[in-house]
Amino acid sequence: MKNKMHVLIFINKVLPVTAYGGTERVAWYLAKELAQQGCEVTFLAAQGTTCPFANVIVFNPERDINEQIPASVDIVHLNAPFATPIDKPTLLTCHGNLTSLVQHPNMVFVSKNHAARYGSQSFVYNGLDWDDYGAVNLSAPRSYFHFLGKAAWRVKNVAGAIAVVKALPGERLMVLGGHRCNLKMGFRLTLSPKISFKGMVGGQKKIQLLQGSKGLIFPVKWDEPFGLAITESLYMGAPVFGTPYGALAELVTPEVGFLTNKASEMVEHLKNDYAYSPRVCHEYARDCFNAKVMAVGYLKKYEQILNGEVLNPTPLRVIDTGMKRPWFPS
Repeated sequence: MKNKMHVLIFINKVLPVTAYGGTERVAWYLAKELAQQGCEVTFLAAQGTTCPFANVIVFNPERDINEQIPASVDIVHLNAPFATPIDKPTLLTCHGNLTSLVQHPNMVFVSKNHAARYGSQSFVYNGLDWDDYGAVNLSAPRSYFHFLGKAAWRVKNVAGAIAVVKALPGERLMVLGGHRCNLKMGFRLTLSPKISFKGMVGGQKKIQLLQGSKGLIFPVKWDEPFGLAITESLYMGAPVFGTPYGALAELVTPEVGFLTNKASEMVEHLKNDYAYSPRVCHEYARDCFNAKVMAVGYLKKYEQILNGEVLNPTPLRVIDTGMKRPWFPS
């Protein structure tokens, strides 16, 4: 008699990821934790994928996906919509903001706000395997602020983060995820010596930079679905100063950060004697946004589906894409 669940995770990317790869890292850590929870896990992923804790099947886009799913699989976990109907019980995680929505009765979103904007109550927070981040030096000197994200995306509002730090006497900003000259989305050239650009950083370099930061400046102009930049920064002891949009209002409590959509209010807050404990930030992220919490959340969803329940009993709809939110620069 079969005594453990066999989960197939479909992600048409090469794993493990070598660059930032937010969705890929979440899928990797979910699979790792599911295996530790006693599941058999199989990746259906792009050629070049290797994994020590899960089976790997190389996805062939020329073949019917159902022919590539082993008979022993109990549930298929998709990380992107798939046009072909899948014969097995299926869950689909929506990772981003969508202007049009593929209907799926068992779609899961990555925050409560994210789900609500598509008429759903089904969500599981992303989690990371903090063991991969090594020991955190919470007493390390902190001498600058940081921005973490794809700076070329206008909704991430690196320009807002730069303006805030420019208005703070004696402060500096490290931009992780962008370059001083940006041509991808209109010309931007930042000359201020207060701003340092580190490009797309990962691994130990990113960890070291986060541990030296006074806080994440994150004035996004959209409803952030989740925001790994938030939980990574908190885990490294850095509070978050952002806009009250999307998941930020759920993730950033007054104990670990400050939210406003007005640059002047953020500047005044940071000028004053604010006090955030690196340890409180670290322990909050460690306990609430780890891979085990995420995996347990998904296991509950898998069990609901396998028991014949539908995660979204009413049709999904685009209530609010969350793509345009205001930032008041003065």
